[in-house]
Order: sequence, then C-alpha cells, then structure tokens
Amino acid sequence: MANSDATKQPELSYPRQWGFKLIGKDKEKLANAVQEVLGHKEHLSSPGNASRTGKYHSHNASCHVESKEERDKLFKAFQDHEDVDMVI
Repeated sequence: MANSDATKQPELSYPRQWGFKLIGKDKEKLANAVQEVLGHKEHLSSPGNASRTGKYHSHNASCHVESKEERDKLFKAFQDHEDVDMVI
C-alpha cells in the first residue's frame, strides 16, 4: 500500500530564498538572462558547470521571493527566455 505522505508536497513558508539552475548553450547569454529576469531584485548569480562536450552550460541564480506566485512567475520568465533551454 502506498504511503499518501510520499506524494504530498512539502509546505514552504514565505518569504524565503529560492534558487534556479538554468541550462543553455551559451554561458554569457545565461548570465544575461539572469540579469534580464532578476535585475530588478537583489540576487546572487554564478556560472555552473559545462557538459563534457561543452555544448551545454549551467548557471545558478537565487533571490528572495515573497510568495509561491512570485517564485512561479520568475520560473516562467526563465522558462520563456530564448537563451534558456531548461530551468530546474
């Protein structure tokens, strides 16, 4: 029998710090995407790893979010950015 707690999402309290990992083909464009999406907020931003072949790069960004709605809005802005292939 499955445990119903296993599928339950953890409750998060807000405001809180939230991190985004962006993946794309150009590390400079990823850094620019962070500036475009989070430039209006105080945030941390740092380059991540490159794939073994160098085709993909990651970039880490984090900021203070006031609500789940703000977090989701920022996630969608990254997701919709032309230079970002994936957001985690």
